[in-house]
Amino acid sequence: MQEKPYIVILAGGIGSRFWPYSRNNNPKQFLDILGTGRTLLQMTYDRFLQISGPDKVCVVTNFKYLQLVMDQLPDLKPEQILSEPLRRNTAASIAYASYRIQKADPEAKIIVTPSDHLIINDSTFMARMNNALNAAEEPGRLITIGITPNRPETGYGYIQYINDPKSQAKKVKTFTEKPNIKLAKTFLESGDFVWNSGIFVWKNGSVIKAFEQYMPDIAEVFEEGAPFFYSEEEEPFLRRAYSMFKNISIDYGVMEKSENVYVVLGDFGWADMGSWQSLHEIQKKDSNNNVIEANALLYNTKDSYIKVSPEKLVVIDGLENFLVNETDNVLLICKLDSEKKFREFVKDAKIKGEDFV
Repeated sequence: MQEKPYIVILAGGIGSRFWPYSRNNNPKQFLDILGTGRTLLQMTYDRFLQISGPDKVCVVTNFKYLQLVMDQLPDLKPEQILSEPLRRNTAASIAYASYRIQKADPEAKIIVTPSDHLIINDSTFMARMNNALNAAEEPGRLITIGITPNRPETGYGYIQYINDPKSQAKKVKTFTEKPNIKLAKTFLESGDFVWNSGIFVWKNGSVIKAFEQYMPDIAEVFEEGAPFFYSEEEEPFLRRAYSMFKNISIDYGVMEKSENVYVVLGDFGWADMGSWQSLHEIQKKDSNNNVIEANALLYNTKDSYIKVSPEKLVVIDGLENFLVNETDNVLLICKLDSEKKFREFVKDAKIKGEDFV
């Protein structure tokens, strides 16, 4: 029987594209966005218990959210929650988890997953995970999961692969980050591009060798700091280390540079819960393509998302492709597809007061 893999859940983001519902002190991964009774983090944890055990789960988060993770995943031991002192993107997060796991289990296999994805067909998803784990057996291989695209999406990264019908893991040819609409349409028509899901599978030793080759600064720091893991010296070591790290994603720092990256194709009902628009796509809609989570009267309104406390009556006339959200002390009204402006919204709101973000 195959040894159960470690599951590394990345849960340190602030979810700014879901503002004002998602806030700095309680970001989207800790919210029950889908109304299931479980938060996105808890749903991710539940999903991977089908392939691993609670003792093999590792959550990487910002130190501000340590208590939230502990409250939402009470089965985890304190050493399974890795608290980052600063946000330095996914390369640092994955390296931290990898070197920690290396000390505990040098032969480990790893699945790295974001904490904010929706997977509709769990059985197909787990079958693809097993395919990826088998493909990762070959030393040095780095496996990513690619999602079969159904539209020319400009908000996702794309992976081009070399089609080999005999292999479940396809050799990766190129990575492209968030193309314009014309290029996205070309990718869709070509048939050899998939969306980059941000889910990775590999032997831990394989990714550590990749860090040593492509990000030696991070590798050197964590190798020297290994004696501090699981001790009182870990926190001060991390603060020094993270102050030196650059803000780089694992895609840019490792995956795009490696010649040993493969993609396993997935078509299991996937959505990245990254924005209001992505949530709009999967939620139940009325006859005018509106998502209504409010006590609302809508007139001449379509393709919109209305989320307001049911204690208020909301009357809307003449909106198309709009988001209306009131959460606590913020009312936001903007185009539903203006997710690229959310960083500006949050930045300017912070000037008005910390309690608005």
